[in-house]
Amino acid sequence: MKTLAVFRFNEFRNYIICRFFFILVMNMQATLISWEVYDMTKDPFSIGLIGLFEFVPAMLMSLFSGQFIDKNDKKYVLQWSILMNILLSVGLLVATLPYTSAALGKSTTLIVIYTVVFFTGIARAFSGPASFAMVSQLIPEEHLNDAVTWNSASWQIAVVMGPTFAGLMYGHFGITPTFCWIIGLFLISFVAILFVGPKPAAYVELKETIFESIKQGFQFVWRTKEILGTLTLDLFAVFFGGATAMLPYYADVVLKVGPAGLGLLRSVPAIGSLVVLLIITLRPLKKQQGKTMLWCVAGFGVSIIVFGLSQIFWLSVVALFASGVLDGISMIIRSNILQLKTPDAMRGRVASLNSIFVMSSNELGEFESGFTSKLMGVVPAVIFGGCMTVLIVAATWIKNPAIKKIKY
Repeated sequence: MKTLAVFRFNEFRNYIICRFFFILVMNMQATLISWEVYDMTKDPFSIGLIGLFEFVPAMLMSLFSGQFIDKNDKKYVLQWSILMNILLSVGLLVATLPYTSAALGKSTTLIVIYTVVFFTGIARAFSGPASFAMVSQLIPEEHLNDAVTWNSASWQIAVVMGPTFAGLMYGHFGITPTFCWIIGLFLISFVAILFVGPKPAAYVELKETIFESIKQGFQFVWRTKEILGTLTLDLFAVFFGGATAMLPYYADVVLKVGPAGLGLLRSVPAIGSLVVLLIITLRPLKKQQGKTMLWCVAGFGVSIIVFGLSQIFWLSVVALFASGVLDGISMIIRSNILQLKTPDAMRGRVASLNSIFVMSSNELGEFESGFTSKLMGVVPAVIFGGCMTVLIVAATWIKNPAIKKIKY
């Protein structure tokens, strides 16, 4: 199969192993943290604060990280960010030990968890853009499309497995053994990246200040309407339509399925995305990618509305699966646009700006979910978010016709 040809390249194989285990454990850890915080507080707003504590440092550091990545070895940036995440996971392990949490008390333990999440946001500001910027340096250009697809597929598989493993292990063994597994899997990711060679900067402009470099990144994205349009659409759609933050509440109060059910609920959207990724790997999208993306984002909003209204576990699973399928298609289109439209010298800065959009939609979206849940209740807040997503797509269709014309 032609699409498997990318795995002939040793560095790409090692990169995929590194990325897979890194995303796997980050999703395991996110599932554990969200359930532990909710279990301690029984307050949906406290879950939303997790997103806020991760978003603020990640956004601020992303303004600097893109310029730093473009001027330094991308492999070493990714390597050190993984090491930082390992140390932070050790901190969470210690903080959530029964003896430690009992000695610290609920309030102090929450502060420790939020602090670790804060520093995780700093590390994420470097790991995501560095990972994105490396892909084009691992394989010849003619294999880039296939590499992007497999890169997305490995991400989705990890997102599927992470919450499921975390939920099952938490339910059967408790939080401490699960964190031990997380640290062990983190080490696999760290070792894998060691077998990737240096990936130096495409250029070094010694006279360019950091502010000038950041400005160039913003100007490039602003001028490239395909990139700007897709990033903006994703930002607002996921910001309002993401229901992930409130899944602990649904698992506990609405559906009554506990931590194991929470793991499944968090995994189902990624399962849907993985299925569609495998299909598109065999039958790539060849026309009307822009219109396809808009329809998929609108469908994503509808599936979130259905999930918000559902009080039946299997119907909730189906709605989340559909949201994953539709989001998976739009994600592939976005990824290809970013990789194909961005020159090597700008990859770090564009990736960092992309991470700001992604974090704004995901982490800040979690805070928005917690905040609106506090104001109007959890179920109305989720339904409201789905409706806003559909309205945003309608407005984009009318006001920004260039997105409908996107092809690659």
